[in-house]
Amino acid sequence: MTALDDNIAKLAGFLERFRETGIHNRIGGQDVAGGKGVFQTTSPVDETVICDVAHGTADDIDRAANAAHDAFGAWRDLPATERRAILIRVAEGIEARAEEIALCECWDTGQAFKFMSKAALRGAENFRYFADQVVQARDGQHLKSPTLMNITTRVPIGPVGVITPWNTPFMLSTWKIAPALAAGCTVVHKPAEASPLTARLLVEIAEEAGLPPGVLNTVNGFGEEAGRALCEHPKIKAIAFVGESRTGSLITKQGADTLKRNHLELGGKNPVIVFDDADLDRALDAAIFMIYSINGERCTSSSRLLVQDTIREDFEAKLIARVNNIKVGHPLDPATEVGPLISAEHFAKVTSYFDIATQDGATVAAGGETLGDKGYFVRPTLFTQATNDMRIAQEEIFGPVLTSIPFSTEDDALRMANDTAYGLTAYVWTNDLTRALRFTDKLEAGMIWVNSENVRHLPTPFGGVKASGIGRDGGDWSFDFYMEQKHVGFATGQHKITKLGAI
Repeated sequence: MTALDDNIAKLAGFLERFRETGIHNRIGGQDVAGGKGVFQTTSPVDETVICDVAHGTADDIDRAANAAHDAFGAWRDLPATERRAILIRVAEGIEARAEEIALCECWDTGQAFKFMSKAALRGAENFRYFADQVVQARDGQHLKSPTLMNITTRVPIGPVGVITPWNTPFMLSTWKIAPALAAGCTVVHKPAEASPLTARLLVEIAEEAGLPPGVLNTVNGFGEEAGRALCEHPKIKAIAFVGESRTGSLITKQGADTLKRNHLELGGKNPVIVFDDADLDRALDAAIFMIYSINGERCTSSSRLLVQDTIREDFEAKLIARVNNIKVGHPLDPATEVGPLISAEHFAKVTSYFDIATQDGATVAAGGETLGDKGYFVRPTLFTQATNDMRIAQEEIFGPVLTSIPFSTEDDALRMANDTAYGLTAYVWTNDLTRALRFTDKLEAGMIWVNSENVRHLPTPFGGVKASGIGRDGGDWSFDFYMEQKHVGFATGQHKITKLGAI
């Protein structure tokens, strides 16, 4: 039996219960049917139905918001050490079911097992990291003034909504939910309708670890009804969202009447800038990894290659050879590097850029083709002879598609790197330290890596500028979002108080 056969057999066992019972909403510790019945989730691998999923409505969101509201006081007031212990047990539960999570996620999303086998463990790491921050999360400062001892502290904001995407749903869900729970908030989670399986696994693991009913609630459904109701609900105090920039704009509008706090992690059209003095072999490895891993369906992907014209021809030749050698295949095969795209709709969007590129005058130097009769497979694609004003250089394609654009000078590279609506990440390759300092200072991006691919360090801030979002995840920045700052001033003596109306 091959490793692929073994994974398929294991997956069949994991999916059997989903096919028998479907996926219910989980509200207040109870399974709840969807107000609109069910919808079906299908696999992008072969387009077969995986299972029925509860079709949540505004009424289901209201019920979940009330459950989160009712559970908030007790969860907020639970001693920090007890909350920490529960979150550690959640991490242990994730680790114990890591293979199940990975295989289900591969089948549900099309992501390659090569990467998803680590995603569950990253989810456990998220819970462990924020569990370790629980005790000091509410710590503040002592800010002495001439007449007062000023103390600051933080308190959890209340029930929050978490709306997560379909690309790496389990890891991104833990990234949002773990700090919210650590802060003392309760959660209503609306996972992406295209990838609901592992959200169900997460709430099961959390409750088995001792998370009280109502602290984490999951409602499946679609953005136009369930998502909107969550954003508009008066008992939900904040929304943490990962997804498209235009959806982030809608969420801001929908939360306006209730003055909702929003953290929006949105799209990107991220540049990787390669200067001719860089370590070109490592730059090539990093540029390829950051666009073609995770099927190119990642907000931090380096989808624009800005390469200095003095090295462009040789660099692109090596790039073409490597791109043509990337293994596309069944996501459960450990050798697969790129699996199918998430859905028919997304497949149509990504492949539409093959014609757009040629119409605008670019060259399809690699890929630009679909694969197979079933499933949503495309060849990793490279566009060359491109300019930064083309649609392929300005619009977020969100697939395994790279656009190569030459530049001559440092000023040219900086201008093109910043000439986009987005500003999430950037990657700079140079061995000139002073250039790196100059260049990163002027780059319009929330996160920048120099001579590195994206290496996530949990204490650092994660987020973008411009159309790439509002707010930051990671470390103490997460607690700034999920908690309210409070100031208390204690008089240290009998300072003079101005008297009004006194005789």
